Amino acid sequence: MKLLKFLPFLSFLLLFFVSSAQKPKYQKEDFKVWGKCEMCKTLIEKTVKSIEGIKTARWNVVNGKMKVKFNPELTKLDDIHKAIALVGYDTELYKATDESYNNLHFCCKYERPTEKK
Repeated sequence: MKLLKFLPFLSFLLLFFVSSAQKPKYQKEDFKVWGKCEMCKTLIEKTVKSIEGIKTARWNVVNGKMKVKFNPELTKLDDIHKAIALVGYDTELYKATDESYNNLHFCCKYERPTEKK
């Protein structure tokens, strides 16, 4: 009889520990992405949000800062930079190819940073 009273409590504890162990640890990062307008914002954020493991992605049109929150077990910061560069936008780590930059809408053509020598 005592076992029957203890069983629901034990089940609750087991369920609590299993559910809390599955919560991913998210990493927050921010970095510069070159762009100009709301169309840039839409494409940059859509690209980043399509990557597995991304929880949030916000790009500020005024200062060019990208803020991301992601699960580092599913994706790497380097992969996020590469994905943005593939659609035509330069980041702090990767420069978009001239071809992908030239495929951007005319209003999205930003002044590209010069390479430091």
